[in-house]
Amino acid sequence: MKKNIIFFVCCILTTITLSISCKRELVIPPTGVLSNEVLATKAGVDGLLVGAYSLLRGYNPAVPNDGVRQWTQAASNWIYGSVVGDDAHKGSVSYDQPEIASMESFNTTPVNTYLNDKWISLYAGVQRANDVLRILPLVKDGSLTDNQSKQISAEARFLRGFYLLEAAKIYKNIPFIDETVTYSTGNGNVANIASIWPKIEADFQAAISILPNTQPQPGRANVWAAKSFLVKTYMFQHKYTEANVVLKDIITNGVNSSGVKYQLGHYADNFNPSTKNGSESVFAVQFTVHDGANGLNGNSGDLLNFPAGGPATCCGFFQPSFSFVNAFKTDAATGLPLFDSYNNADLKNDQGLVSSDPFTATAEPVDSRLDWTVGRRGIPYLDWGIHPGKSYITTQDEGGPYSPIKNVYYSAQQAATSDNGGGWAPGQASSNNYNVMRFADVILWAAECEVEIGSLSQAETYVNLVRARAADPAGWVHTYVDNNNPTKGFTNIAAANYKIGLYNGQFTAKGQSYAREAVRFERRLELGMEGHRFFDLQRYDNGTGYMSDVLNAYIQHELKVPKFNPVIFLGATFKKGKTEIYPIPQIQIDLSNVGGKPNLVQNPNY
Repeated sequence: MKKNIIFFVCCILTTITLSISCKRELVIPPTGVLSNEVLATKAGVDGLLVGAYSLLRGYNPAVPNDGVRQWTQAASNWIYGSVVGDDAHKGSVSYDQPEIASMESFNTTPVNTYLNDKWISLYAGVQRANDVLRILPLVKDGSLTDNQSKQISAEARFLRGFYLLEAAKIYKNIPFIDETVTYSTGNGNVANIASIWPKIEADFQAAISILPNTQPQPGRANVWAAKSFLVKTYMFQHKYTEANVVLKDIITNGVNSSGVKYQLGHYADNFNPSTKNGSESVFAVQFTVHDGANGLNGNSGDLLNFPAGGPATCCGFFQPSFSFVNAFKTDAATGLPLFDSYNNADLKNDQGLVSSDPFTATAEPVDSRLDWTVGRRGIPYLDWGIHPGKSYITTQDEGGPYSPIKNVYYSAQQAATSDNGGGWAPGQASSNNYNVMRFADVILWAAECEVEIGSLSQAETYVNLVRARAADPAGWVHTYVDNNNPTKGFTNIAAANYKIGLYNGQFTAKGQSYAREAVRFERRLELGMEGHRFFDLQRYDNGTGYMSDVLNAYIQHELKVPKFNPVIFLGATFKKGKTEIYPIPQIQIDLSNVGGKPNLVQNPNY
C-alpha cells in the first residue's frame, strides 16, 4: 500500500457485491462476485477495507453517469452544505445544472437525480464497510493476528458510522444496513422508521475501543478521529454534556494519524496540497494525481469550482454570496464581527463592472480569513495574480462577483498537484485534500457546548483560540512583490485592511444569547465554503424556526443587491418543517415496495 491510501478502483473491488448499497441492488442478484473463500485472506480483507475508504472521495462507478458529473457526490458537500446554505450561489448560469438550482431555491423534489446519486454513493460506502465485517470472521488461514483483525473491524465500523452520519445529515430518516443484511438472505428491504443515531454512536464507540493513536497512512482513521466523529454525532442530537466530556479529552490529548498533536497552524495550510495532513487535520479525504488513474483519484467532485477564466479555466460554479462576504466585516475599533449589522450594507465590490473598468478594493476593516476563502477583485488570488473581477466570472449578474478559493491549487504547484480528471479543461482534478474535520471545528464545538451547559468564559476562551490565529499577521494574505509577476513572491504588507480582535469578557457580560450567536458566527467565518453551513443551521434549528429565519432573510438580501439578478431566487422560500432536510429519493422508495407498500417512508411535506 502506498504512503497515503490511494483510491484505485481495482478489479477486486469492482467484482464484489456481497451486500446492498442501495435499494436498486436489492432487485438484481449480484453477478461475477468473488467467493468468500477467495476473499477470506489478509490480502482480501485489506483490499475490501481500501475499497471502503475509497468511496470517501465521492467517486463511485455504480452511480449512473458517474465520471460525467462526479460533483453530485462530492466529498466536500459543496452543493448540499454550502450552496443550499447561505455560503454561496450555484454560479455559472441559471440553466446549467438545474438540479442544483432547485435545491438552492428550496424547491427540490424527491425525483432530483442528484439526491439519488448521493444516496447510492453513501450506501455503497456502507456496503463496502459491511463487506469487510462480513468476510473478516472467515479468515482462518493464520494470515491475520487477533490484533490486526480487531483493528480492521474497528476501521470498518468507523467508516460505516461515517457514511451513515453523512446520510443522516442529508436525509435524516434513513435505514440502518449492517453486515447481516444481504441479497441472498432476502432481508435487505430495511425500513427507515427507527432512529439511526444510536447505531451511528455504536459504530464510533466500537472504533474508539480499538483504534490506535497513530496509523501508517495519514488517510486512515485513528482513535482521535473516531472520538471526534462521536462528538459530531452527539452534536446533531444536542447531547452537549456527553460531547463536552469527549471534547476536553480531544483538545488536551488528541493527535493526528501521524502522531502530531492537534494544534492550529496557518489557516491557509489547510487548503494547500503541499501542507496537507498537518497538525489541524482530524480526518481528511486523501486526493492524489499522476498516479496512473487519469485524475480519478483527484478531487473531481469539485471540478466545476474553478474561476471560469482563471485556474483550470472552468467552470465558474460555487460563487460566494454577498451575505457571506459581508459577514467578514469587522468593527473598526474592536476588530470583532458585526453579527447584528453586517448585512446592512454590502462590502464594496465590482458587481456590474467589467475587468477593464477602474476599481479599488475597499479599505473597510475585514477578517483576514476572507481572502483565504473568497476570491475578490483587487486582492491576490493565491499566486495566480490579482483577481481581475468579471473576467474570472461566467455570468456576473446571476452569480455575483466572487470566486471560490479553498479548493484551488497554486500556480507554482499546478504541474504536480493537478490532472484532467475527466473534466472539460486541463487541471480540474487536484490533489488538494478535503478536510472533513479539522481541529478548529472541534474547538468551536467545545465552545458551543460551554455556551449551552458550561462556562461562558470558557466558551469565549475557545473562540479566541480560533480568532487569535486569524489575527496573526504571519498568516494573512500579503501583496505581491510585483503585481505583474506573482512568481516573485509576496511582501510582508497586508493585502487588505485586516482587523481581527479577541473577545474580552463580552460572553459573560452580555449573556448566553450573545455568546451563542458569537460562536455560531465564528463557525460561519472559520468553516465557510467547506460544506458545513446548511448542516450547522440544521443543528441550531432543532424545531425553533431559526433556519427558516436565517435563510429567508438571506434570500431577501441577495434579491435586493444592486445590479444582481439571481433568477434562481425569484419566488424562493425556505419552508419551515420541510426543507431543513432533503427528501428521500423517490426511486429508492419505489424500489422498497413490498406487497404494494413501500418500506421507506418519505420525509415530511415532500
